[in-house]
Amino acid sequence: MRLLLTACATAALVAAGPVTATAAGQGSQGPVGGDLLTAKPTVVATGASPPAVQASAFVVADLDTGQVLAAKAPHAKLRPASTLKTLTALVLLPRLKKTDPVIGSDADARIIGSKVGVYPGLHYTVDLLFQGMFLASGNDAVHALCAHDQGGVPATIQRMNAKAKDLGALDTTVTDPTGLDADGQYSSAYDLALFAQAGLSRPDFAKYASTKFTNFPNAGNKGTYQVANQNKLLFSYDGALGVKTGYTTLARNTFVGAARRNGHTLVVTMMNAPHGITEDAANLLTWAFANYGKLQPVGTLVRPAATPPKTTTDHKATTTGPEPGPDRPDRSRTVLSPGQAMQSLALRIPIWVYAAPPVLLLGLFLRRPRTLRRGRRH
Repeated sequence: MRLLLTACATAALVAAGPVTATAAGQGSQGPVGGDLLTAKPTVVATGASPPAVQASAFVVADLDTGQVLAAKAPHAKLRPASTLKTLTALVLLPRLKKTDPVIGSDADARIIGSKVGVYPGLHYTVDLLFQGMFLASGNDAVHALCAHDQGGVPATIQRMNAKAKDLGALDTTVTDPTGLDADGQYSSAYDLALFAQAGLSRPDFAKYASTKFTNFPNAGNKGTYQVANQNKLLFSYDGALGVKTGYTTLARNTFVGAARRNGHTLVVTMMNAPHGITEDAANLLTWAFANYGKLQPVGTLVRPAATPPKTTTDHKATTTGPEPGPDRPDRSRTVLSPGQAMQSLALRIPIWVYAAPPVLLLGLFLRRPRTLRRGRRH
């Protein structure tokens, strides 16, 4: 009897496997991006040894092919700091009209952390606020953009979490769209690479990410001041495409940077680095470009999951279905692989259904003939 109960319990757990596997994988029961990305706690690379870097986690990937070329603790859940603004941009860019006017508010100016200089009562365009968000990592610009969208900051957070899930960025939980050290807010080097891949496929995202300088209005409209991009890779690395940097006390230095050379577009993401992040990023990119022909992929950047179209009443939207944009493929043409189809079906079935067959089977074994039970009483 004890063996039977153990077998039934094991069968129920195995059957429930696809439900819990979604926390680790997409389209299969393995880790997101492949088994190798969680097989080792240190560096994973095949074909050449990458240079040593100080970050606790990093990913080097080819954005065109989706191949992960090297990684260290890629799925470690760490604080993203302002690199999370890449996801914020992915949500807001398709929703807001670039020429829309936005008036700065007291709430924008009072926000903590890095600021570009959004003043109460001063007029800005959505386009200029995106520049302030990318170049100066302005939390005030992020707040103004979120407030301009329907539902404000709370709705933006919900959309960011939904977008992360849609992209397969299952290590990411958003509680503050600026990337500040909010409770429960985490991402991973792997997820940041997914955000960069989706972002750089959008011309507007790519333009903001690579812009070196812009001008912002002074208070009282008394002239302008120059704002420089904080991603120093743009100024020192041949072929750099920028993207986003970040820093907080708890996150330490975080980084997303991309470059294009010899027909290849590579991204490097790093998290929890004490210092020297620009030099380390340049070394990783140079190593990857130099050894590209030798390197064997150790994983992949997953593709966005298929989602059914839905009617939206969001701000600026007048059509049905998902919001348009280069980062949103045509879902009507998306075909699920057998693993994804099976997992999608499994997720729609309540967990208790998996346990029902073993329980019924157990009942059959427990029902013994009455004559046998009476015979054992004597």
